[in-house]
Amino acid sequence: MATIGPASDPATLIQTKNPKIQASIDLKRISSHLGKVSVKRFVLLLDCWYQRYEDYLKEKTYNPETNRWHFIHRRVRSAYRSLQTNLPYLFTYKKYSELHIPNTTNALDGGVFSPMKMLLKIHHGIGIELKKKLMTDYLENMGK
Repeated sequence: MATIGPASDPATLIQTKNPKIQASIDLKRISSHLGKVSVKRFVLLLDCWYQRYEDYLKEKTYNPETNRWHFIHRRVRSAYRSLQTNLPYLFTYKKYSELHIPNTTNALDGGVFSPMKMLLKIHHGIGIELKKKLMTDYLENMGK
């Protein structure tokens, strides 16, 4: 996953858009600040969130059928872990500001991939190798 900003926010990919549990609501609120705060501020918010909900995240349940323990709040744990793991990449656009990297991937969604998907849809009957050639040709000649 090549995330560079809030449009491709890992927490949003794992969590629901309308969380009901306070831990999820708070984590979603923190992740919504991704493109608006500094790296230090975001790390501080994330660390404070973890300290507050650490016990909640560690809650487990026992399954007698499998004789195994499972974390109860898997999705919230996964969202938090995703933010922690991808932290070095989430602020790439700020770290290399001289490259003028946008803080979202919105330009790719509407400007690059939509016409390419439409082109592939029009030619839906062609084989995989011809589709690869079509995509390569499209991407190489896109800026011309």
